[in-house]
Amino acid sequence: MKKFLVIGNPIDHSLSPKLHNYWINKNKLKAVYGKLETFENDLFELTRNLKEGKLDGLNVTVPFKNKIIPHIDILSGHALRTKSVNTISVDNGNLIGNNTDIDGFELSIKNLNYDIQKKSIFILGAGGVVPSIIYALKRMNVSKIFLSNRTHAKAIKLKQLFNDLTILEWGKLPNFDMIINATSIGLNKDDEFKIDFKKVGSDKFFYDVIYEPHQTEFSEAGGKSKNIYENGFNMFLFQAQKAFNIWHNIEPEINEEVVNFLKT
Repeated sequence: MKKFLVIGNPIDHSLSPKLHNYWINKNKLKAVYGKLETFENDLFELTRNLKEGKLDGLNVTVPFKNKIIPHIDILSGHALRTKSVNTISVDNGNLIGNNTDIDGFELSIKNLNYDIQKKSIFILGAGGVVPSIIYALKRMNVSKIFLSNRTHAKAIKLKQLFNDLTILEWGKLPNFDMIINATSIGLNKDDEFKIDFKKVGSDKFFYDVIYEPHQTEFSEAGGKSKNIYENGFNMFLFQAQKAFNIWHNIEPEINEEVVNFLKT
């Protein structure tokens, strides 16, 4: 039986095992998918287990999408350009680092029929998924990307990958069409952005990479003043679909049955 894991910290909130095991059962595959709270000193052992055939694939989430790279043999084009890996597969003993977050984000926007071309985008956060979001936004021909992070040095480091980014101090609000929360703020009940979202105005698109919990300070702001709000649920579905295809050479179906199953 093949074995797959999603690793990260925190990891309790992850719906990946529920989704992947659903697709595994639907397609009658001999496999199982679990989750593991992971620390940085675990990465060597986990990747060694992949090489030794004790594991068959890994999904990687916060905060290891960059930190896993030194343990990988080959990076796909997307992973190489973004320096971010969220899916690891094995080919002839070599560990292949893939990035399905790019497709996940892009497909989630297209699924909304939101015309993002020539729009001005403001990103909160500079973590492992952010290079993927920036890369996808640039592929979709946005006009301007602003970025702010609580740790300013991490934001500056991203500018080395994407030199046309405009970096802002945390708390400052530019004029934008779409704001993306790519921080971990919201995973814990007492999290605070310390940003006055009342100054944002109306008719803005609030996009939250977090898909669980559903109600956060960010989602409340997105639900006011004729704004659009979308959480990361569809991005999660589409990136998982691409990862499943990499491992099993099957593109599983995303439909109402899957969505209802995950929400129960």
